Amino acid sequence: MPSQGKKLINNPDAVVTEFIEGLVETYPGLQYLDGFPEVKVVLRADVSGPTYDKVVIISGGGSGHEPAHAGFVGEGMLTAAISGDVFASPPVDAILAGIRAVTGPMGCLLIVKNYTGDRLNFGLAAEQAKSEGYMVETVIVGDDCALPPPRGIAGRRGLAGTIFVHKVAGAAAAAGLTLSAVAAEAKRASEMVGTMGVALSVCTLPGQVTSDRLGPGKMELGLGIHGEPGAAVADVQPVDTVVSHVLKQILSPETNYVPIIRGDRVVVMINGLGGTPIMELMIACRSAVAKLQLEHGLAVDRVYTGSFMTSLDMAGFSISVMKADQSFLQRLDAATKAPAWPVGADGKHISPKVPIPLPSSCLKESNELPIRPPKLSQHGLVLEAAIEAAANAVINIRDSLNEWDAKAGDGDCGSTMFKGATSILEDLKTHYPLNNAAETVNEIGNSIRRVMGGTSGIIYNILCKAAYARLKARPESAVTAKQWAEALKAAISAVSKYGGAGEGYRTMLDALIPACTVLKERLGAGDDPVTAFVLSSEAALAGAEATKQMQAQAGRASYVSVENLLSVPDPGAMAAASWYRAAALIVKDRLHVP
Repeated sequence: MPSQGKKLINNPDAVVTEFIEGLVETYPGLQYLDGFPEVKVVLRADVSGPTYDKVVIISGGGSGHEPAHAGFVGEGMLTAAISGDVFASPPVDAILAGIRAVTGPMGCLLIVKNYTGDRLNFGLAAEQAKSEGYMVETVIVGDDCALPPPRGIAGRRGLAGTIFVHKVAGAAAAAGLTLSAVAAEAKRASEMVGTMGVALSVCTLPGQVTSDRLGPGKMELGLGIHGEPGAAVADVQPVDTVVSHVLKQILSPETNYVPIIRGDRVVVMINGLGGTPIMELMIACRSAVAKLQLEHGLAVDRVYTGSFMTSLDMAGFSISVMKADQSFLQRLDAATKAPAWPVGADGKHISPKVPIPLPSSCLKESNELPIRPPKLSQHGLVLEAAIEAAANAVINIRDSLNEWDAKAGDGDCGSTMFKGATSILEDLKTHYPLNNAAETVNEIGNSIRRVMGGTSGIIYNILCKAAYARLKARPESAVTAKQWAEALKAAISAVSKYGGAGEGYRTMLDALIPACTVLKERLGAGDDPVTAFVLSSEAALAGAEATKQMQAQAGRASYVSVENLLSVPDPGAMAAASWYRAAALIVKDRLHVP
């Protein structure tokens, strides 16, 4: 039986916060926003948003990739980095806090790796920041060259080549360029770089069991940075053979991932994935430079070797190749104080803690939290029971969700959903205005937003907010079964709009869309509302089970081969079907419907 991975940590849930606290103590030029534990933002100590007269560069994503992203905060590179939990996208509130903390009149550029959760969370934060008067532009980086196109709606993953984009954009901003000019340089850099990785081991998430997916003597080719399976498994080969394969894949004229041809000038990055000795990285570097010059006819102008964007303790490396011109070389050579480029600190130790800036509206709302009514109506009692049953259903299948997710992604779906469910149960005791269905749905979204990272958190928040918008115009007494069905339909439409998925994409929508369809059909046919609810929950379960035979077209599972997914249900769909079914059955029980 696999054993839990060994880690020199305290609490697995506190690793990101404690990492940041150690980082800012080590590098005096950095600070972090101090206030709420879910807001993990590292920023330059010398930048104050209202008075800063240059474009700010912000990036981030899930933790576990250290030194990315916080290690690249410093003059001449990133102005702030937003960290999510391990392998989970940072929440919208954290991204907004970072934007508000450092952005001045010249505006802000968000550099986002191409993952669904990152795109959604940074996108929603960008839109909110724009509504508050900030100038914000976004550049999406997808430099993965491991998988042949097309990749459905997911596209190419963002990998270590993103660090080159950080450096180019940071130097352009430091030179005083406008926001549009900085964004243009960053976008051009993102289009000139390609990356591919190889691994000898699977990474171990803090507090979780080490996967035995990769057997003795095997290596994975074309993996991502979140522990997901690679594009192929092969026998371990000499590094010269591995490097040849990787470079041919990046520079292949058939795929045309990067516009690099014989005679061009390039820069190359050999990036360790966290558990690779410097000796092995340098051997790979030696091989890559020689092959780029002799086999591909390229002039190698700069070489960067080290750990820039890791995957926890994974043994392996990635190679990034970027087409270089004089402009790019000037940006790469420009001075920076970002510690992980690397460069030494200047020794001035400013206090690492600054308060999180909040808009005045948030300060007012903080004293107006909803309160549980002293006496619940019949509707309130039933709603309370349904929420409790749904949350407990998710908690009870946490391990199964993680197991299914490990086949297609990073194995944390159950743990992420568990956080949301326990937060809902806690807030249910005191904060939900249960006699008002619309406001209760809104507060469920707020409970989820505070604790759930990654794609799941933002998707469920969108789900709740869209349902709330449909319900809020009506008092509780006017909410009928048909109006609940309309709210569910509106919520599904919102998730599909912003996430890009639909029925058959192997997502939670494969449970919710059939449920909504059956619910509206049965209500239209005159069925008792509770009976219609129960029948629709059966459709949700059937839809979730049907994902076993689907090819993923969204999220990290879209990078995984069909063979790996066969007979494994989508964990998001199973979670949705489970809480929906539990709610339906408890409503039937409480209303004594036979």
